[in-house]
Formats: sequence, C-alpha cells, structure tokens
Amino acid sequence: MKLALMQPYFFPYLGYFDLINSVDKWIVFDTAQYIKRGWIHRNRIIHPINGWQYIIVPVKKHSYRSRINEIIIDNEQNWRRKIIRKLQRYKKNAPYFDQVLDLVEDSFAIEEKNISRLNVAILSRVCKYLGIRFNYTYLSEMNIKIGHLEGPGDWGLRVSEEMDAKEYVNLSGGKHLFNECKFKQKNIKLTIKRQLFYKYSCVVYEFMPNLSILDLLMWNKPETIKLYLDNNK
Repeated sequence: MKLALMQPYFFPYLGYFDLINSVDKWIVFDTAQYIKRGWIHRNRIIHPINGWQYIIVPVKKHSYRSRINEIIIDNEQNWRRKIIRKLQRYKKNAPYFDQVLDLVEDSFAIEEKNISRLNVAILSRVCKYLGIRFNYTYLSEMNIKIGHLEGPGDWGLRVSEEMDAKEYVNLSGGKHLFNECKFKQKNIKLTIKRQLFYKYSCVVYEFMPNLSILDLLMWNKPETIKLYLDNNK
C-alpha cells in the first residue's frame, strides 16, 4: 500500500492532486497545528490585471496552539459570494468556467463549520471531477500511537508503520523533512515526487505557476489534466 499524509488545504494546487493520484491511501493530517496565513483557509488565482489574488475562507479567533480540526469557519461573513465574484471576472475568457462554477457552487453548498471538514469535502469533489480515486481517513479518527517524534518527518514514518504501508509518498517541497535511512530500517520505501510544471494558456491573462486548482480547471479539460497526472506517476 502506498500512503500519503497531508494537511487539508483549500482548493490546493496541482501538485497536491498529483500526490493523491499517486497513492492508495490518503491520511488527512488534521491534528497538525494550524498555521495562520497558510494554505488551510486560502489559496491563489490569477488577478485580472497583474499577478495573482487570494481567495479566502475567514476563520474565527482561536488559540495559536489550535489544531487544524479545531478551526471554525466564520460563516457570518459572506465569503462564498466574494470568491464567486472574483471567479466571475473570467467568465468571458475561460473555456471551462461554467463547469468550474458548478463545482464551486456545489462545494459551497456544504453546511460545514469546520475548515478541515470543508476542505476534505472540496478535495473529494475536485477528485471526482478529475476522475481521481480519493480514499481518505482523518488522522484524528485513527487509534494510532505516534510515540516520540524526533522531527516532523517522523509523522509519515509512524503512520506508515501503523498502517503497514510499503511505501510513503511526499511532495518535493517537504524532502528536507525526511530521513530515508529511518524508512529503510522499517522496510518502507520513501518516494519524493518531483515538482510538476504544467504550463497552460490563460488567453488574455499572464500565466502564473502553482496557483489553486480552480485556476487550472478554468482553462483545461479535466481529462487532459488526469492524463497528465497519470503520465507523471
């Protein structure tokens, strides 16, 4: 079994879905400490004039030690409408705008207070749209004894041991966190995915790499994206 452990990001970039497409089991790392101004409550899309802009889900006040699964969405703010308004600017030029809008509206129809649960529901919908199998479990719901950790890379090792995984897969951005020797000692293969660079035409807008999957989906067929991911496993 190939396994990955990742925090639940909000409409993350293509590399995130490349990782999901590469593993048999996805562990939602919802017990990690919530990082303010990270990717749990926001992401980026093209700005209509220059560069990029944020799409944001506001969250309520919390302790700086709060875990991701303790973070509550501030639904008193009309954040859904704000995000949709930003996307509406691309209606005339993005060939797959209507499909993406349907996907977003379906995702935003979820009555969810917890940001972690909302993000996983969104991931599930995006994966279905792309034809990616998404077999996930929340770490917070697993009866796993992690034990002593010498570093952040040990989380993946401990979970892999408990799940009897034969291979642990991670994105290249976290390569420095892992000790390959530790994985070899436990007979677990450590695989670091190379970073993808999928350049696409945005018609009248300037291409920006590593934006939210929403940006990519507006300009590309889901079948084309899935084929690209399968060819880069």
